[in-house]
Amino acid sequence: MSTPADASPGSPPGLRVSVDLNLCQAYAQCCFAAPQHFRIEGHEALFYDPAPAAQHRDDIERARVACPVQAIRVEDSGRGA
Repeated sequence: MSTPADASPGSPPGLRVSVDLNLCQAYAQCCFAAPQHFRIEGHEALFYDPAPAAQHRDDIERARVACPVQAIRVEDSGRGA
């Protein structure tokens, strides 16, 4: 998984992804939509990339839309919150 430290100077700003784990029901639709950014391990433990590069926006948005409980939030870190 990438971290904000992975970004090189001059690279485009990335995204900020958060998952409301109180809403998440581990349906894993995000894992199917963007397996390189979301995964389930063990008994319903969700791991995800909180700071993917902007170039992965389409994958992350596909995962966000696929979530049946709308637990995924995506923000553009280059624009502020």
